Amino acid sequence: MTATAAVPATSESRTPQQVWRRVRGVLLAVLILVVAGVAFAAVRSGGQHGRLDPRSADPYGSRAVAQLLEKRGVSVDVVTTLDEAAGATGPGTTLLVTGPNMLTGHQQRRLHDATAGSAGRTVLISPGSPSVARLAPGVRAEERGPVTARAPRCGLPAARTAGIADMGGIHYATDAPEATACYPDDGLASLLVLPERGAGDTVLLGSPDILHNNRLDQQGNASLGLQLLGSRPHLVWYLPSLDDPSAAEGRDGDTDGRDGAGGEEAGGESGFISLIPPGWLWGTLQLALAAVLAALWRGRRFGPLVTERLPVAIRASESTEGRARLYRKADARDRAATALRSATRTRISPLLGVSPQDADSPAVLIPAVAARLSTPGSDPGALLFGPAPADDAALLLLTEQLDALEREIRTS
Repeated sequence: MTATAAVPATSESRTPQQVWRRVRGVLLAVLILVVAGVAFAAVRSGGQHGRLDPRSADPYGSRAVAQLLEKRGVSVDVVTTLDEAAGATGPGTTLLVTGPNMLTGHQQRRLHDATAGSAGRTVLISPGSPSVARLAPGVRAEERGPVTARAPRCGLPAARTAGIADMGGIHYATDAPEATACYPDDGLASLLVLPERGAGDTVLLGSPDILHNNRLDQQGNASLGLQLLGSRPHLVWYLPSLDDPSAAEGRDGDTDGRDGAGGEEAGGESGFISLIPPGWLWGTLQLALAAVLAALWRGRRFGPLVTERLPVAIRASESTEGRARLYRKADARDRAATALRSATRTRISPLLGVSPQDADSPAVLIPAVAARLSTPGSDPGALLFGPAPADDAALLLLTEQLDALEREIRTS
């Protein structure tokens, strides 16, 4: 019988156990991300929407104020297109525009034309400079201020009844004498009421905080919000959408077609991040978490070095010649000379009775070498610790001198 020789394992072949140890961290991270994504999607599927959405129970949603209005007999309808919002205006309707800065210039002018003279109330949430110029002509949007508890300091019945409320955000100024400025900060109003023709009016609210679920029970926020939105029996809650077909209208010849959207950054409550769907934000967070986990996995500390059987044995002379060729190609005479001198010092130090720790110490090694040399007056320091050779001839001479020094110490 002929015995079959076992093929030794090398660094080129990995066992199933080694493969499993390498990939289990990635598989675990992927599993965690999948489970977290499914759980998050299940939680968010419970009727949550976005900011100022009357159907949302999120901290920044507005379900609470919508339910309180319905209990008071005010009907609340949610619309997402300009046509629906413009068609619902009337003397018995309050139109709440949650994102006027998202509207194009054409949409803003259409909305203003629809609400002007309707005898209803229009409530604009945090309109910026371009939006104010079209939706409330004669009003200027000034700098932003912090949202904090403020006193009304005006004669508006709703504000006087509510008292202190969390107001701030964008400040407004106007020269119209009939306007009512409330909750001022440095002389600028964060709540401005502009009477319109007939019995209608336009309300500019610098910050939406009083309508958020998490702030409705603080200060006089609930009272102020219910009075501003519940003055008519019908409330139309307009949530502007980027999918509204009217956004494409009026672009030809409209030089400021999306100035309204630009006002989002100029002074709106919401920024660019709020326009990104929540799913994309969660997906980005997942990718960032995966990148961090991958970095931690790949950046782990390795264990101690282990001896590995190489598939090919390389002779020491070949390794030495290869390194010498690299030194010569790079003109690294200094590194070559340093290697030669260090090797010589290492070999002669035991012959001189010098410990390996002191082999690189000129103060210890040079006197010991000088005591063994037969030629008086020679300088072993320049030979063992001198400067780098200037050319290849000097390097060759250094090699011969080091060999001669080592032979003399061995024979002495």
